[in-house]
Parts: sequence; structure tokens; C-alpha cells
Amino acid sequence: MKTQQTVAVLGASQKPDRYSNRAVRLLLEKGHHVIPLHPKLETIEGLNVVHGLSDITGPVDTLTLYVGPDRLGDMTEDIVRLKPGRVIFNPGTESLSLQSRLREAGIPYLEACTLVMLQTNQF
Repeated sequence: MKTQQTVAVLGASQKPDRYSNRAVRLLLEKGHHVIPLHPKLETIEGLNVVHGLSDITGPVDTLTLYVGPDRLGDMTEDIVRLKPGRVIFNPGTESLSLQSRLREAGIPYLEACTLVMLQTNQF
């Protein structure tokens, strides 16, 4: 059995039809500790929202991305400083510059779908 992870969801949404919201719900259902990240919202699925990567205290096992590559550039150094155990680039979030920076920092990453990984026990 897999152990519980602390998972930060960058670009979390409170709209139930959004993939990021579905990921938050499925992560919770699978027993993970979820940290939703959004610059303005206060709660998502009953969880307190963190407004920025630099506001996270404690280790993060997985950072899963749900924001486009155009917005990731400004967050690159905050992601590196967070030192997550791994970063998941969900479809549409791929960023060659962030991936290059993660390689330099020794932070593993993969291009995958968090929802598929969770549903197929590959998370």
C-alpha cells in the first residue's frame, strides 16, 4: 500500500468541472494531505487555500501543476526553493525552461496526468 503524501496543487480551482478540482477531490479520497494553491481563493473543497508557493511550510512530496507555461516562468524560483520530491506537469502545463531549471536543481519531474496516475495506482 502506498503511503500518504503531501501534495500541493498549483492552480487549484473551486469549480467542480475543472481538472485541478477533480485532482484535489481524488487526492483527498485516496488519503493524501492536499495543499491547494490559488492567489485569491480562501477555501477549496473545505481546505484552506495557500496563496503562494513561498507560503508553504513543511515538505511537499509532489507538486502537481495546473497552470499554463506562460504563468510558470514567474514561479520557477519559488518552485525550486520549495524543493518538492517531484513535479508533475499535467497536459498543457509543459515548460521547457522550468524543466531545465528543475534538472539543474536535481528535482525530478514527469509529464503525466495526476488523475490518470491516481486512478491507475501509479501515483
